[in-house]
Amino acid sequence: MTSARDDQLVGRSVARREDPRLLSGRGRFVDDIELPGMLHAQFVRSTVAHGTITGIDLTRVRQVPGVIAAFTAADLELGDITARLDRPPSEFVPTAMPVLARDRVRYVGEPVAVVVARDPYVAEDGLEAAAVTYAPLAPIRCEEQALAPGAPRVHAEAAGNTLVDVSLFATEGIDEVFDRAPCVVHVDVRTGRQNALPLETRGAVARWDDREEQLVLHTCTQTPHQVRTVASRCLGLDERAVRVIVPDMGGGFGLKCVVGREEIATAAAALRLGRPVKWIEDRKDALSASFLAREQHYRARAAFDADGRILALDTDVVCDMGAYSCYPFTAGIEPLMAAAEMPGVYKVPAYRVRGRGITTNKAPTAPYRGVSRPQYVMAMERLMERAARELDLDPVEIRRRNVITEFPYVGVNNITYDPGSYLESLDLCERSLREAGWYDRQAAARAEGRHIGIGYSCFSERTGYGSTAFAQRKMEVVPGFDVAEVRMDTSGAVTATTGTISHGQSHETTMAQIVADTLGLDLAKVKLHQGDTDRVTYGWGTFASRSIAVGGSAVRLAAAKLGDKLRAIAAAEWGVHPDETELDRGRVRRRDAPDVALTYEHLADTAYLRSHLLPKDIDPGLTATAVFDVHNDGTFSNATHGVVVELHEDTGQVEILAYVCVEDCGVAVNPQVVEGQCRGGIAQGVSGALFEQITYDAQGEPSATSFMDYKVPTAQEIPEVVIHHLETPCAFTATGAKGAGEGGTIGAPAAVLNAVNDALRPTGAELDNTPITPETVHRALTPRTPEQTP
Repeated sequence: MTSARDDQLVGRSVARREDPRLLSGRGRFVDDIELPGMLHAQFVRSTVAHGTITGIDLTRVRQVPGVIAAFTAADLELGDITARLDRPPSEFVPTAMPVLARDRVRYVGEPVAVVVARDPYVAEDGLEAAAVTYAPLAPIRCEEQALAPGAPRVHAEAAGNTLVDVSLFATEGIDEVFDRAPCVVHVDVRTGRQNALPLETRGAVARWDDREEQLVLHTCTQTPHQVRTVASRCLGLDERAVRVIVPDMGGGFGLKCVVGREEIATAAAALRLGRPVKWIEDRKDALSASFLAREQHYRARAAFDADGRILALDTDVVCDMGAYSCYPFTAGIEPLMAAAEMPGVYKVPAYRVRGRGITTNKAPTAPYRGVSRPQYVMAMERLMERAARELDLDPVEIRRRNVITEFPYVGVNNITYDPGSYLESLDLCERSLREAGWYDRQAAARAEGRHIGIGYSCFSERTGYGSTAFAQRKMEVVPGFDVAEVRMDTSGAVTATTGTISHGQSHETTMAQIVADTLGLDLAKVKLHQGDTDRVTYGWGTFASRSIAVGGSAVRLAAAKLGDKLRAIAAAEWGVHPDETELDRGRVRRRDAPDVALTYEHLADTAYLRSHLLPKDIDPGLTATAVFDVHNDGTFSNATHGVVVELHEDTGQVEILAYVCVEDCGVAVNPQVVEGQCRGGIAQGVSGALFEQITYDAQGEPSATSFMDYKVPTAQEIPEVVIHHLETPCAFTATGAKGAGEGGTIGAPAAVLNAVNDALRPTGAELDNTPITPETVHRALTPRTPEQTP
């Protein structure tokens, strides 16, 4: 055990240890890797959204000077990537995703062949020489087309173009509740298709290591061990013969936690040619052909009593998952998340839900920061707002009457919620905006004919998903646990490993804080290793805000085990029981004589260099390994977001005047890092609410292939955010932390949409879809004649 110290690191905003390297240009990303004899790959991609391949002629490609090789699916003979759920055919249809398309293409940008050349420019020239012919088929571009009777099938095995169809909950007698309810409100919410847009696009460098008889694959993935598994199976190698290494990574946001086809094809090309091969995705392919997210449709109704308390919730969720299931999460990732967790922070007595994942001729969907929660929170918060209007209640008051206040709380969705600060965060958020004078300013602005609105969103975020929670989805591949190792050398310095991957979350700092505190070490004495399948025993990577909650807990437990061994060695030297010792600032001291202490260096010398002095029950060396899993329904962070907007009648622009976030992620290991996660997440949430949407023309061609076509905000459009921290320590993790990675993105769209609707309130208009474009705002603000009113 560790004594309390006045130099405690956990809970302090210590400077990020990664920054000096990254800010001075000394980071090492996939594209920085240069190897002798390295070749460069690019992909011939489908130019049609749906069709059969009638011919692939790469003869002219191979004649381009500098092109070394060009391969089709028939040349490489690779296994498919297939994600599965352990559900009956009526609920789930698996779809095999070939690494390179064979007989059919299902979206514009699907890889058909790979060209390998001496440099990336020649590889691009080779693409232009490829001759691929298609027999086009009618593309399925949207929900209405996919579900239309007699619609063409994207996959022959998927009847009705439906990959997932589940009805998880149906409270008995729910229809009677709606029939008797004094107030029933409906919403029809749609959200636009988005791109995760990490600063660093996807990429891979593959080579064969003759000495180790091993394929070495450098790639920017959030899940290296899963990439290793899929690569070994597709390539027909033992898993030992594949090593995946993740260098520095410039963002992922979920896009990189699934296994991509291109990294497997790049590895196959390197094996075939016996030379290193690099592939770097360009921004055009990243926008149009990479994994996408978000396109969802919620038809929801809620019943309320006369006092504004919710009585029942009934929802139909349709998620457009694109052409294939992503590995390992499947096309169920979004509909299952929404169906299981939609009641959120509210006490919902009766619940019925149907969740569907449909397939269309668009690039496949992968998890993206928040995974359905921004969408279902938006639907729930719109229901609250609509009920408040119907019942003439204050929008904050109706939330107060419905949020969960007693914990642990078992929801109608059979999930147990651990303690949180749902009501406290709501109250503090409203008080912050009132004390800043925004309600008074709103009243004054309305008197002047200006359109200022105030909106809120309340939500919880399940984090720390363990294997128990993931198993409830019936995934064939069940993520959850994490493994950590902590090792001390003879200098008293410590190396820790984690199965999580940092792509901007400061793991090198926060994990080191946990280890240093547990062992009573200086932070500079701790080094973290991550992202190498040969150095890290096993890990599920980084997604679902799990890094500190799960990975950090494993690190904490491993460090504690190492501390126990240090105490045992010291106790043996003194001839006392280990309980009579404690760790203190790089040494072990006796409790009964605090001035008597042995340094870690001394104890490490004994453990390694004089192991003959160790008792027989203590093994040489100073290494400890721990596994951590959350064996319950997970942990729940929570927050309330409050937004003030002004709508400009002449342009339809939405200007954010103020933004307040009150968040509770349990113990904040590094508050500055948590704030950075909040601000970055809010920026992405605001972007989804006001700017981003990928659309398609009648032929299924994506409209956005550059930032000229795909609008993202700049620093000018993202407001200054005021953040307040509450702290409800978690009882289910070893650190007391929950998760903080996704909350900003979850809360922002609903809060912005509610603020816009509050600004529109005098007009009687309401909006339920995102993105909220200037055109929709201008149209809502423009007075209509009776003849124009539908």
